[in-house]
Amino acid sequence: MNAIENIEFGIDTFGDVPSSTSGELLTQAQAIRATVQEAIVADQAGVDVIAVGEHHRPEYAISSPETVLAGIATATDNIRLSSGVTVLSSDDPVRVYQRFATVDALSNGRAEVMLGRGSFTESFPLFGHDMADYEVLFDEKIDLFHKLLDEKPVTWQGTKRARLEDMDVFPKTESGRLRTWVGVGGSPQSVIRTAHYGFRMMLAVIGGSPERFAPYIDLYRRANEQFGHQSLPVGLHSPGFVADTDELAREHMFDAYKAQRDRIGATRGWPPMSRSEFEHEASEGSLYIGSPETVARKIANTVKTLNIGRFDLIYSGGAVEAGARLHAVELYGNKVIPLVREMLAEQPANAGH
Repeated sequence: MNAIENIEFGIDTFGDVPSSTSGELLTQAQAIRATVQEAIVADQAGVDVIAVGEHHRPEYAISSPETVLAGIATATDNIRLSSGVTVLSSDDPVRVYQRFATVDALSNGRAEVMLGRGSFTESFPLFGHDMADYEVLFDEKIDLFHKLLDEKPVTWQGTKRARLEDMDVFPKTESGRLRTWVGVGGSPQSVIRTAHYGFRMMLAVIGGSPERFAPYIDLYRRANEQFGHQSLPVGLHSPGFVADTDELAREHMFDAYKAQRDRIGATRGWPPMSRSEFEHEASEGSLYIGSPETVARKIANTVKTLNIGRFDLIYSGGAVEAGARLHAVELYGNKVIPLVREMLAEQPANAGH
């Protein structure tokens, strides 16, 4: 399978609250408006998709991705609109489906949903869920969501939600089916579950060499074949930042990225991030940072090595200055993506994947 001929390029954001030119944090309301403006610039620059994450933490402004996507829908023409991810475990599958079907209507069919369990757990107590039910909540809710995608009356029963008996759900999409991804962090069970339901898989690669995820991609493709599903593209998303030069990209990103990484790491037992670790991730790992040429070369190498069908750049890693962030989106669309396409055209993908 050679996915790179039709490769798509996206941007991802968690709605990180950016800083002003004077170094002060913007408000969360300003951060949401900044995300909409970044999506408009991405649309104008030819980026294929924007994925908006869901979090319930102070450093991230977006807790309702589909609401932000609805705002983006009416201000753009071509860019596809995705969550990245929707925390399905702590939400209701029926409401998730209805909200994204509504975004699909507003955008003339450009909506897609990316389901996941999320990288944080604040939504569980916030919405009254027991962490002891972590596994069963996702298992049951993804099963129900899969049935809803047929856009027919649904009969379903689980243990954590009221049963449905021949219930219909509205609105319907004009295409008849909502494009659905599952965000996967690297668990074989998650990979097989994604293939079982015939969903597209987005690998969240935030550290280490991208090549180490090749076995998961192989597993997904084998499982899809065994389940009798059509071959679907695999996506990968990773953090990074684009500026006019390599030095400027590092200057804009390091302090903000380190602060974010250390804040998360403090709750997970990780040591503080050193400058040398940052530089290693930028050169050998999964941090795509630098000038358009530098970032394009690294993305092209990842795409060719893994033969993926979509690459998303997480462009808002921490409280990066708002103007620099907007410029990064512009550079990604206008310069990085065309350069990657040229590089891919010159050399075929790794046929082993």
